[in-house]
Amino acid sequence: MSPEVFQEISLHGAAVLLSTRAKFRLTGADRVRYLNGQVTNDVRRASASAALYACVTDVKGRISGDVFIHADDDCLFLDAEPGLREPLALRLERYIVADDVELADVTDEWQLWHVFGGTETNVSDEAMAALTESRGHVLHATRFGLEGRDIWLPAAAAFQPSIRVLNDDEAETWRILQNVPRWPHELGPDTFPAEAGIEARAMDFSKGCYIGQEVLSRIKTTGKMPRVMIALEGDEPLKRGDTLWTDKQAGGITSATLHPVTGRWVALAMLRQGTDLAALHLHAADGPSIGCR
Repeated sequence: MSPEVFQEISLHGAAVLLSTRAKFRLTGADRVRYLNGQVTNDVRRASASAALYACVTDVKGRISGDVFIHADDDCLFLDAEPGLREPLALRLERYIVADDVELADVTDEWQLWHVFGGTETNVSDEAMAALTESRGHVLHATRFGLEGRDIWLPAAAAFQPSIRVLNDDEAETWRILQNVPRWPHELGPDTFPAEAGIEARAMDFSKGCYIGQEVLSRIKTTGKMPRVMIALEGDEPLKRGDTLWTDKQAGGITSATLHPVTGRWVALAMLRQGTDLAALHLHAADGPSIGCR
């Protein structure tokens, strides 16, 4: 990302094409009750005007995937990372037993845009015209650390945002700079939601039972968890997979990028809870020091 692009996003916002994300539609009379038993947030609050962020967890409370959920007439829509298309479908279908629920993969039927930041969170006239003509959806959503809008359109609909469209590398750089965790980097099958700092966004502790709820409630009560996500920066090159040390191995870098303005390396890392951050080094105990952002 160039300094000019960073400045443009900061002032005017940007758009990102997310059509490769896995998309599912849930129908049936039991859809809300069923999905509420599968995810960490309260699906009863899902609406046609805002995307509800949640995690799908396993019986041990670890993340099987993170999803955005919204309602539309007589169905629920979910979207998730592209790599979760098959495993998440299998995970959700496994618990449909006697429920009046049908899960359909609609990935290829919809294009998904996200517009965020600046003053462009109000969808443009062009977008509204496309939505009206194609019966698409527009809803509030926060995906890149700033308030934004999701725009769902049928795959064949014509649409071009009126602001800058980020490529994959630019979107990834912005995500890291905004400290937003992502599957499979900071989020994964060995991660609890609290470790990635997404409790406030993705969890509802008063909604009732769901798979993994008992473990996650215990973490909430005790505050004890194996790791925690930290944002770091340093002058030495950082990359995903780098090991972090104090007097012993403390964790590793999960995402990294070069800040387009400061020229410093910025990273997200998962560290052992209680790590002495002042003693943190890269690669080995005598390696370059790294500071918290």
